[in-house]
Amino acid sequence: MKLMKLLPLLVIGMLIFQSCNRTEQEETSANLVKSFDNKVLHDWSELFLRIDKDALGFRPTPGPRALAYINWATYEACVPGMPEYNSLKNLPQFVEANIPDFDTKQTMYWPEVVNEVQSYLMSKMFEKVDFFKSDKGSHLTNAEVQQLIQNLKIGNEKEFLTKTNTVTFTNSKAWGESVARAVWNWSTTDKWGHEAYLNVLSNDPAKGQFYDWRKFSLDAQGNRLPGRWTPTNDNPDGGMFPYAGKWRTFANFESNKICRAPMSYDDKPGSRYFVENEEVYNRAFTNLTFDEEYVGQFWSDDLFGLTFSPPSRLLSCLDQIMVNDNSKLDKAIYATALLCLALNDFGVCCWNSKFYYNVERPEHFIKDVMKHPEYEPPLDHPYTGVKGITPAFPAYPSGHSTFGGGGFYAIAQVYGNNTRFTDRCHEGRTEFYGAPKTYNTLSEAGTEEALSRVPLGVHIRQDCVEGIRYGIEIASRVAALPWKK
Repeated sequence: MKLMKLLPLLVIGMLIFQSCNRTEQEETSANLVKSFDNKVLHDWSELFLRIDKDALGFRPTPGPRALAYINWATYEACVPGMPEYNSLKNLPQFVEANIPDFDTKQTMYWPEVVNEVQSYLMSKMFEKVDFFKSDKGSHLTNAEVQQLIQNLKIGNEKEFLTKTNTVTFTNSKAWGESVARAVWNWSTTDKWGHEAYLNVLSNDPAKGQFYDWRKFSLDAQGNRLPGRWTPTNDNPDGGMFPYAGKWRTFANFESNKICRAPMSYDDKPGSRYFVENEEVYNRAFTNLTFDEEYVGQFWSDDLFGLTFSPPSRLLSCLDQIMVNDNSKLDKAIYATALLCLALNDFGVCCWNSKFYYNVERPEHFIKDVMKHPEYEPPLDHPYTGVKGITPAFPAYPSGHSTFGGGGFYAIAQVYGNNTRFTDRCHEGRTEFYGAPKTYNTLSEAGTEEALSRVPLGVHIRQDCVEGIRYGIEIASRVAALPWKK
């Protein structure tokens, strides 16, 4: 009888215990980054892409640099809630960032942590940037950019306050800001990279930055030396970011900053050098097919005000892949940080190699040696009217190919090379044919992006092949960082 009387109390006790245990499990689960979807990170990446389109001086190398700091900071701010991942902050190349210690007693609402880091650093990175202006197309001003950043930040905050308590929200906001501020302060100590977008040609002797391309490319009489790069119509005053090779890297260091040597210059018909330039002339000028023009323009992203920049294109592709994958927030943060650190290192290593080897663009060889002065690359700016554009820096190795070959390799380290995706980056464009393209593997997309520069008329084949190889080499070092436990 006594047992029968005690039975209801035992049942009630068990129910209370189960309820408490479930509550603890729910709180523990809610305090993990993987409990959330990728929307907050996706929205910030898409805003960066929108701003990047018009940001003068941000392409091709300052954009990747900004993305690296923004998204590594996001990773470090959230890694306390990502038990399968390691912090990188104590590695020698990161330790000077002085990331603050996390208070394990505090509960975080991780989307707000992401929101605070992204808004703080994005505002700082674009703070002094000038923006493209044209009477065609739709373009942003600096004030509009800062307002867009604030609008997204505040809109997210209002939503997140309805999903968590005030204490957790306040703690999350403060933690995110503390990490972002530390990373920003560290970014400013990079003498060569910080605010380099303000001096694209590095022609400011007062800052100890002056690059005179003439002494590397012209003889005593002012004639172009055979095979050497000289400025083009895209920037006739010099080359863009000649000192980018001195910027901070995250997984690639001095011994890694030079790619393989290019083939020797040879102006004899039938030589490999001549034949590869001849291929450009035939495919980009005399016999340009619709399919090759489509591929060249689809992957171009060269033009301010028209699309986001070529390196940022990889972020757009990653955004599409993570949405298709329904990636949880932890996976999305990891993939984006890995890609963006790689993008930074691609820019530094590739540009260091470009200005070290100082190889001419095919435009110069075709006009001067092959005697086709009428030749122009099939790349025109629909807003400014400038025609026959060749990017304003040396050719070897190809930046597109380094970013594309390496970038898709980096994404594949998270999602697998056999990921099939349809790239809708330029769907609906009217200025050029931007119909979506589907790829069965990520390496297929990277190879097509790289080789698209040949029919676009701005690279010979060797530039692209070495770019792919070098990009994969660079990305492999980033992927090898101790991200996972």
